[in-house]
Amino acid sequence: MIKFSAKDIASLIEGEVSGDANYRISKIAKIEEADDESICFIANPKYLQFANTAKAGILLVNKNVEINNPNIHAIIKVNDAYQAFAVLLKAYEKLTQQKTKSGIEQYSVIDASSSYGDNFYLGSFSYVSKNVKIGNNVKIYPNCFIGENTTIGDNTILHAGVKVYQGCIIGSDCIIHSGAVIGSDGFGFIPTTNGFDKIPQTGIVKIGNNVEIGANTTIDRATMGATLIDNGVKLDNLIQIAHNVEIGENTAIAAQSGFSGSTKVGKRVIIGGQVGTVGHIKISDDVKINAKSAVAKNIDPGRAISGVPAVDIKDHFRQMAAIKQLPELIKKVALLEKELAKYQSAIK
Repeated sequence: MIKFSAKDIASLIEGEVSGDANYRISKIAKIEEADDESICFIANPKYLQFANTAKAGILLVNKNVEINNPNIHAIIKVNDAYQAFAVLLKAYEKLTQQKTKSGIEQYSVIDASSSYGDNFYLGSFSYVSKNVKIGNNVKIYPNCFIGENTTIGDNTILHAGVKVYQGCIIGSDCIIHSGAVIGSDGFGFIPTTNGFDKIPQTGIVKIGNNVEIGANTTIDRATMGATLIDNGVKLDNLIQIAHNVEIGENTAIAAQSGFSGSTKVGKRVIIGGQVGTVGHIKISDDVKINAKSAVAKNIDPGRAISGVPAVDIKDHFRQMAAIKQLPELIKKVALLEKELAKYQSAIK
């Protein structure tokens, strides 16, 4: 069992130790479940209720938090406890994870025309088609499909059950979670007297570096050209990206959101869950969109919007406040109508 001292952890996350700097822990836990063998943290004020009653080996907190708890052996103070804990989790994962897999497992298929780099892993029942180019340290877990002429960059991970259609490009250091589909046909049809004729979807999906795509998310190939997911984009589970959509770098999108064809999303955009857009609009850089919003027109840079249809977030809150007053207003209107009716009867 690997153990880590408070002073070693503080050195890693640039923290200050009070208490026993040599105290060692072996695991990470939530503060309400911690014990003498654990390190835990408080970043959200609502968890401060546990600070003076919890039992923990080491507690990580912001510098402005005062703790007086004899059941905690060491306290590490940092500028940002949440960010520091994320650094700690990454280091812990590297030290404790199982030996990295490599090699081509039984019952998988890789076409002779395809190539792959060092430390490649291909899980059982996966299929790599013709002319696929795969970089170094790529891990493709069982039951994946990689279509013809696909490119996958270094250090990318495809978890079990990912499907990548032909011609798509995936960058380096990406993580694609189970059930994601990259490059399925865009929803392109022409209405005719006999129903709908399909428009061939001849483009690809191009994904940049350091992108993470959640489970069961679908990214459609372009009708022509490419559907683009830029560097650093983070997509949650169950997201639909339609044909020819462009998502700018370092944008994050929460689950169950959907983007209609040719929508352009800028850089550093934050989008809540269950957001929907019409097609052919532009969402500019640094925009924030509240959960469950419906976006029907272009959005200027830096704005925060909310609602159905989406409006400036301050206007949305004013609308919500007005809606709460409606029952009382309806009563007042009913009383006024009665008084008006009495007055009209009296003057006849």
